[in-house]
Amino acid sequence: MEGWAAMMELGLFRVNADNTTLSHDKYAWNNIANVLFLESPAGVGFSYSNKSTDYTTDDVQAAKDSYTFLINWLERFPEYKTRDFYITGESYAGHYVPQLAQLVLQNNKITNQTVINLEGIAIGNPYVDYEAEKTGMFDYFWTHAIISDQNHEGIISNCNFTEGAPKTDACKDYQYQAYTALSNIFPYDIYTPLCSPFSNSTPSISGFDPCTDSYIQGYLNSPVVQQSLHAKPVQWTSCKYTLTFNLKDVQYHLQHL
Repeated sequence: MEGWAAMMELGLFRVNADNTTLSHDKYAWNNIANVLFLESPAGVGFSYSNKSTDYTTDDVQAAKDSYTFLINWLERFPEYKTRDFYITGESYAGHYVPQLAQLVLQNNKITNQTVINLEGIAIGNPYVDYEAEKTGMFDYFWTHAIISDQNHEGIISNCNFTEGAPKTDACKDYQYQAYTALSNIFPYDIYTPLCSPFSNSTPSISGFDPCTDSYIQGYLNSPVVQQSLHAKPVQWTSCKYTLTFNLKDVQYHLQHL
């Protein structure tokens, strides 16, 4: 996801439609702060390890690894030790960010330990738990007139999104109706046109190019780019598992919700 963050959201550059050249992002966070991107847990993005055991991880281990990285980074660049430090993230960082922050605060109390001057955290659209995520998603689609009152009521009345709860046929049917309504909508930005492979993409009212993800994929998979980044040759992808809302995929995803 760091490729997204760095090249689609808050980073210095945007990838142009040629998948090769870059342009400056005038809204980049580094206009007002130093920004450090960390690929976590081990194995995502261009990160890798020579030990297979490093790929068996969990939230606790991810926090420990991230903390170790931060300590080592500050030791290498000590001029940043006294700077105010903020941890930010989105989505599953609803777990990563607070757990890393807690570990930082705990270890700051240890004598002769490098102190990280943590001032705060920020989490955008956090994935905190499955029930809140699913209920909130369908509430959002309903309040933005994407799904009908009847469809929303059917989901609320028939679906139990508690982790591990069985999914009834009625719940699956109502979710199917909801995803049908989403078949021609980009669910992460409902006001953005879909990226079309058959024509030039049409920017949204915000100026965002809906084909940006495709440009990033092409750019970060360029051998020249990977060599310039001193990255191990790899097939880079933004997400190993990405939800799609095409009708042909709905039944598959309903079985995994």
